[in-house]
Amino acid sequence: MFERLDFLRDKANHLPLCPGVYQMKNKAGEIIYIGKAKVLKNRVTSYFHAVEAHNPKTYKLVSNIHDFDFIVTETELDALVLEASLIKLHSPKYNILLKDDKGFSYIRITGGDYPKIMHSFNKDDPDSTYIGPFTSGYTVKQTIEECNRIFMLPTCKKVFPRDFFKERPCLNHHIKRCMGVCQGKISPEEYKKTISEALSFIKSGSKESVEYLTKEMNDAAENLDFERAAVLRDRINAITRSAKTQSIQAQRDIDCDVFAVSQNTGLTSIAVVKYRGGKLIDKENFFVGDECENELIRSEFLLQYYANGKEIPKNIYLDGDSEDNSLLEEYFRGLCGHKVTITVPKRGEGLVLTTLAKSNADEYLSLKVGRTSREITALQDLQKLLGLPKTPVLIESYDISNMGEQTRVAGMITYKNGRPYKAGYRKFNIKSVVGIDDYGCMQEVIRRRFTHYLDGDESFSELPDLILLDGGKGHVNAVKEVLDQMGITVSLFGLVKDDKHRTRAISDGGGEIQINSNKSLFKLLTEIQDEVHRFSIDYQRKKHKQSQYELELTRVKGIGEKKALALLKKYKTKQAIREASVEELMETAKINRETAENLHLYIQEIF
Repeated sequence: MFERLDFLRDKANHLPLCPGVYQMKNKAGEIIYIGKAKVLKNRVTSYFHAVEAHNPKTYKLVSNIHDFDFIVTETELDALVLEASLIKLHSPKYNILLKDDKGFSYIRITGGDYPKIMHSFNKDDPDSTYIGPFTSGYTVKQTIEECNRIFMLPTCKKVFPRDFFKERPCLNHHIKRCMGVCQGKISPEEYKKTISEALSFIKSGSKESVEYLTKEMNDAAENLDFERAAVLRDRINAITRSAKTQSIQAQRDIDCDVFAVSQNTGLTSIAVVKYRGGKLIDKENFFVGDECENELIRSEFLLQYYANGKEIPKNIYLDGDSEDNSLLEEYFRGLCGHKVTITVPKRGEGLVLTTLAKSNADEYLSLKVGRTSREITALQDLQKLLGLPKTPVLIESYDISNMGEQTRVAGMITYKNGRPYKAGYRKFNIKSVVGIDDYGCMQEVIRRRFTHYLDGDESFSELPDLILLDGGKGHVNAVKEVLDQMGITVSLFGLVKDDKHRTRAISDGGGEIQINSNKSLFKLLTEIQDEVHRFSIDYQRKKHKQSQYELELTRVKGIGEKKALALLKKYKTKQAIREASVEELMETAKINRETAENLHLYIQEIF
């Protein structure tokens, strides 16, 4: 896979110590990645050293590099500008690539006597009318949802008047979110009047709608149509409330774009939340593929996002550091003609906005990978808390359970992407440790598990990203000794319980790390510790019960431990062994008829 690594290292070592752009190529000579560097030699050589330590995306990239070219530039800014133009020209496979057009959205008004207002991506219904196009699908959906709520328009799939009186009114009608057209009490003329008012709200905005509806309300009151006036009053109040809530996202009239990155299960998503005049006007989510360095991905993403002609605001907020903030500010100022400030807020309103964007990125990624945002957040928090090199995808946890020296077992459970992975569960009988020795038992289990790994056993073929022991620093230090002896490098910690057997902290073999303040992380670790304890103790109880059965069977003359064990393997329950015939007992235990008849009689008496 890396047959040209020596060649590439040598070529990179001869690069100049100056700014420039590099182009990585595959065997076919295709450009697969374009990057810029402040110092070409330092940047390019970093790809070809310590390859195994690269994140998954960079590792894949390096494995496909056959050769590279470079272009020297006078300044780092020149390199950035050249990088942006070359990426747009060549669209390399391993760069972040964003489409120039995310598609258009329309507001669709269906035909018929009882039209509905809905969202559409295409103008493909000749009986419908359309408003648009709009570039922001998010804004269109929000507008339609708000309009339907204010004017109590139906959002169900029923067709009117065809579906009049077919069903009882739905929940929306009962909670006053729908006027209840399905009951046939609203005439086409009255309904179309409401639709007209709703479209006026969409086209003219809340201020103009309130003015128009207020005049209509006053006219209705003068004509003694108090029912109509009351309906209009409620709509005015709803529009007023809506106008207020639309501006709560930002405390002041700020124009900014907020970017946040979410990474989990080796994948990355980015959320962009846009505010103008303090109002949330748009939200975009991007799935950008393999996990990579956060600082690099933010820089590369920003470069491509605004290179596609997006409006650049005066303020850009990031949820973490970018590699080239000052350089990007200078570049964007040249593109838009005004000052651009890129910041990573640590407090106040900016931090609130980046936190919201981060939640959006987590939710979007959770949909992609089939995980909840809570699970993703918990794993990311675990990585930060423990200082892990990456988000832990595969977690193994171990617990020892014993009932005297006769029944000593261990349970190993596996969590994958924040959820139990039952295919990775394993049971161990303690074989070599004499006496009650939890540390020794844990060492035996870990040694056996990773011996299987080193021997190429397929059922133990995958190294975990993290090991969590049910125990404190003593357990951690005991197991660390074994892992060091075997040359296994895996992050290792212990789960410490309080006096009431509840998860209290994490041990690193020295001190303790408190976790109570992080709700999602605390829940995950408690769940892992409870599950490994349940799994190991269930196995211990089963083994203990089995040993009791075995002891009972050996009381029959001619039945030793091996024959008793063979019987228990065949007949796993009391009921099953009671129903076994004499002939079946003879065959299973390999005993003569007399012994089998005595055994059969004994089983009927005690079981």
